[in-house]
Amino acid sequence: MSAAELTALLMFCTAMSFSPGPNTTLSTALAANLGLKRALRFCLAVPAGWTLLMLGSGLGIGALVVGIPALRWAVKLLGVAYMLWLAWRLARSGSLAQVDASRLNVTFAQGVALQFLNIKAWMLALTLTAGWVVNAAGQPAPNPGERLAIICGVMVAFAFTSNFTYALVGSLLRQWLAHGKRLLWFNRALAAVLVATAAWMLTV
Repeated sequence: MSAAELTALLMFCTAMSFSPGPNTTLSTALAANLGLKRALRFCLAVPAGWTLLMLGSGLGIGALVVGIPALRWAVKLLGVAYMLWLAWRLARSGSLAQVDASRLNVTFAQGVALQFLNIKAWMLALTLTAGWVVNAAGQPAPNPGERLAIICGVMVAFAFTSNFTYALVGSLLRQWLAHGKRLLWFNRALAAVLVATAAWMLTV
């Protein structure tokens, strides 16, 4: 991979990874409600799930998801339903005690699975596959396997760093949010972001 291609890849990954989305929103919410240690599991699940998604896309599975309307809609609707369910649980938590009681949590397996229910993640994986894996500066790549490995490594770093950064912000706000109804309105704001993301996914 040339220096120009790598630079473009890093810029693309920075923009996509650090912009707000379902993963970063959940990382922030989990850390604010449950603490950084509990959110770390999800921060590790995102790059694990995304790597599996990228490998699947590189092997052609992503093209099937996007190319078959019924399958594409199944991914969309399952992803939307899951995010709305998370938003509902999040919006009902108004204090740290309530959060612990209602077990507002996302397991490692759920975090991995969420990547496969995000149509935006599928489109991103397909973009990376088309732009960097099978193509090299406009020509068919002679080493797609090596390029896929490089992209997976880059995305693991970006996926973890971006989600951990958002989780760190959430954890730093944790004590401030514990007073009054601050946590309730914070959770409702994040729930609204999840709902908006779910609505946007239906248009992709």
